[in-house]
Amino acid sequence: MFTGIVETMGIIRSVRPDRGGFVFSIEERTFASETREGASIAVDGVCLTVVSRGQDLFTVEVVPETVRRTTFKHRRVGDRVNLERAMRLSDRIEGHLVQGHVDGVGRIAGREVRGNSLWYTIEIPEVLTPYLIEKGSIAIDGISLTIALLTGNLSAVAIIPHTASVTTLGDRKVGDEVNIETDIIGRYVESLLRAGRLPGPGTPSITEAWLKEKL
Repeated sequence: MFTGIVETMGIIRSVRPDRGGFVFSIEERTFASETREGASIAVDGVCLTVVSRGQDLFTVEVVPETVRRTTFKHRRVGDRVNLERAMRLSDRIEGHLVQGHVDGVGRIAGREVRGNSLWYTIEIPEVLTPYLIEKGSIAIDGISLTIALLTGNLSAVAIIPHTASVTTLGDRKVGDEVNIETDIIGRYVESLLRAGRLPGPGTPSITEAWLKEKL
């Protein structure tokens, strides 16, 4: 589990195709030497497992399903990526609960300067729009952000100068693709409503009458 607060950026130093997936070696000078094999790390918002590490380098494997669902199909040697280590249970949750399980790929449809912020408008796959709410949380390339405006399948976020300087989002331009993870709470709520029952044996069905009773 992650919080969407990017710790640092890494640089992809090698990309090796591997049976429909990839093996990435990523240079990172802050914590790579402390990262153990088997540890989870979010790379552009995707939870991956460290399979080997060196002094300033760690290696991760990306399976074909992850390639299909994320922007990793476009990553090249020299690209910068956002990095976050898994959260500790004792840590403050500065952003929101992020699993590192990307739901889909969005596209930057607009970028403009508004005062001291960068305002990005992102085209979200329509299948994900039911999980978005204005002023709700969204993870974009692993960055915890607040939805400032929502119009159809266009979601707008405002980026402060600090976020633009310490993450890859400051370099993104119109037409670029980004990894999207929606808020986990909304997905669980939908699952319960689709099942039509509360969890546990002998619990009541979720109906319109039951919901009205609980208001």
